[in-house]
This record gives sequence, C-alpha cells and structure tokens, in this order.
Amino acid sequence: MIQVLFALIFAEMALIVLFIFKNPLRKTVIMGLDRIKRGSGPIVVQTVGGTVFVVMLATLYNAVAIKRRQMRDATTDSTDQILCARHLLGASLMGFSLFLVLTIDRLHHYIRELRIWRKSIEALKKQNQALEDEKPAVSKQIKVMEEEKATLQERIKELETQLEEKSKEASRAGASAVALKKQSDGFLIEYERLLEENQKLRSQLQSLDRKFSYSDIKKFL
Repeated sequence: MIQVLFALIFAEMALIVLFIFKNPLRKTVIMGLDRIKRGSGPIVVQTVGGTVFVVMLATLYNAVAIKRRQMRDATTDSTDQILCARHLLGASLMGFSLFLVLTIDRLHHYIRELRIWRKSIEALKKQNQALEDEKPAVSKQIKVMEEEKATLQERIKELETQLEEKSKEASRAGASAVALKKQSDGFLIEYERLLEENQKLRSQLQSLDRKFSYSDIKKFL
C-alpha cells in the first residue's frame, strides 16, 4: 500500500512538472485530462477520491486508537509503535496525494482558462490589425464623403440663392398681377362706360333715322 501511494504521489508530481514547464507532452496531457473530465469521468474521480479520503480517516482513527491504547496501558510495544507510524505514514501519503490531485485539477483549469484568454487576445489582435489595415481605405472614404458634403453644401447654398431670387420674382410677379388686375378692372369699367355711350348713340341715331324717314314720307305725300 505504501509503495502504491509513493508511486501515485510521484506520478502526480510528474504531472504537475509537465503542467508547469513547457514541453511537448503538456498538450497531450491536457487533452487526456479534458477527455477524463467529460461524461462519467468526474463521477469516477470523485468516487475514488471519496474512497481514499474515507480510508485516510480510517487509518488516522487506527493510529489514534493505538496511541490511546498505549497511553491507557502505559506500555511501549514496538509493534504498536511500528503500526502507528505505518498508519500515520499511509494517512499522510493519502492526504498528500489528494492535495496533489486538487492541485492538478486547479492547474488544468487555469491552463485552459489561460489558453482561452490567449485565443481571445489573438483574435483581438487580428481584429485590431484588420482595423489598422482598413484605416487608409476608411480615411480615404471619409475624405471623399467630406468632399461630397462640401459640394452638397455649395449646391444647397446655390439652391437657396435661386429660391430667394425666385421668391423675389414671384413677389414682383404678384405685384405685377395685382397692378394688371387693377388695370384690367379699369379697362372693364371704361369698356362698360363706352358700351353704354355706344348704346345711347345708337338709340339717338335710330331716333334720328326715324325722324328723317317720317319727314321724307311727308314730303313725298
């Protein structure tokens, strides 16, 4: 049992060294742990860890029981001392192995987070580089748009000037139309007056014609 625990601890320490220092095997180990943490892997690991923890508590209990028996009997049996030391050594090794398992789990988690952050940073760098590459085209487009804006502003000013001139012309035309209307009204009044006078003259002319016709008839008779 002690040899197995020592082998387990050395294997865990080797994994920690592989995690800490950059080497060709680190990526393979990380991929293996990724696969272990998928599916039913975490349940198996938790079950094994819980079993080791229970065995460690039982070993500690046995060591404490031997110590109490020695204190109660006031004896120093070498066999009991060897058993107590063996139990304490086994419990220590199991506790240390559990601690190393937790350390490996946290290191694996932090390395994955670090890889994700690195990928995000690389993506941001690529985006920044793309934006830097697009800056000349964007600045050129902005310059063209500013020129178009200046041209449109000049055109708007010209249109405003033309509109103002057209408004003045329309005002003048309106004034002329009012004057022409007044003049037309005057002409209409004068036309009506002349029409009345013409009618009077016609009436007078007809009366004269009738008089002349009557006098001619008398002469003839």
